[in-house]
Amino acid sequence: MECTKLGLKSGWLRDRTLMVIDLNGHFVTGRQNPKMVQVIPKVSGTILTLSAPGMISLSIDLSRIQGKGFRVAVWGQPVFTRDCGEEAARWLSRFLLQEDTGFRLVYYPLDYPTREIRKSNKQWLLTTDDTGAYPDATSYCLINEASVTDLNTRLEKPVNPEQFRPNFVIKGASAYEEDTWGWVKIGDVIFKTVRPCTRCIFTTVDPETGTKNPKVEPLKTLKSYRQIMDPIIRPLVGESPVLGIHLGLRNSSGIVRVGDPVYVGLPEEQPLLISPP
Repeated sequence: MECTKLGLKSGWLRDRTLMVIDLNGHFVTGRQNPKMVQVIPKVSGTILTLSAPGMISLSIDLSRIQGKGFRVAVWGQPVFTRDCGEEAARWLSRFLLQEDTGFRLVYYPLDYPTREIRKSNKQWLLTTDDTGAYPDATSYCLINEASVTDLNTRLEKPVNPEQFRPNFVIKGASAYEEDTWGWVKIGDVIFKTVRPCTRCIFTTVDPETGTKNPKVEPLKTLKSYRQIMDPIIRPLVGESPVLGIHLGLRNSSGIVRVGDPVYVGLPEEQPLLISPP
């Protein structure tokens, strides 16, 4: 898998370069429509195929998306996009809304990020190269499997790392050790830790069923012991708990593979205090 400034790339499929918008041009995620997590993308050459329960698969040739370019707001910032056409819009609307219209699929056609850093992220170590196409914060997020294992000891129903939508899942570190890392090298690709990954209601969506946990787990439990207590940072993140780290690519590009060794370096500054509120 190739690492680029926009995120992971496999041929024509690039991470977080597809987005659903409503008819008012507002972006839609699994926070608002949890069934979105049941849409499964696969790519072969330039052909993207989307499948979902109860739906006939839809194929889109990414090399032929020629719709007029326009801008949509992602967290209040205008981002360039192209519409994927009527067939894709109808397919998504039928699956997610049980209507023929309502949602549209758009695609990020550029090879570089254009978003500015959000105001709430300016306290961190992000650069404009880290903002990606359509992610919430950055193009890369890492989860430590041991941290999820520890979280599961506190939950009635265990979760797996997929529930946190990471790019990378690593093994071999102690639980929450990633909080202290300043640099991460996976194979020959170098990343800088630019921000802890604060968690939202999306973590309560089961990636298999597309339903929200009625007890607001695992978010509720994470809030009980994984909050940022730094007096400068806390007003920016509120009660959002931390699990995982956001990374910024510091090579121009590179290849990562499953099973690659992972090397870490400590930051010069003191790590944030994360503890119960």
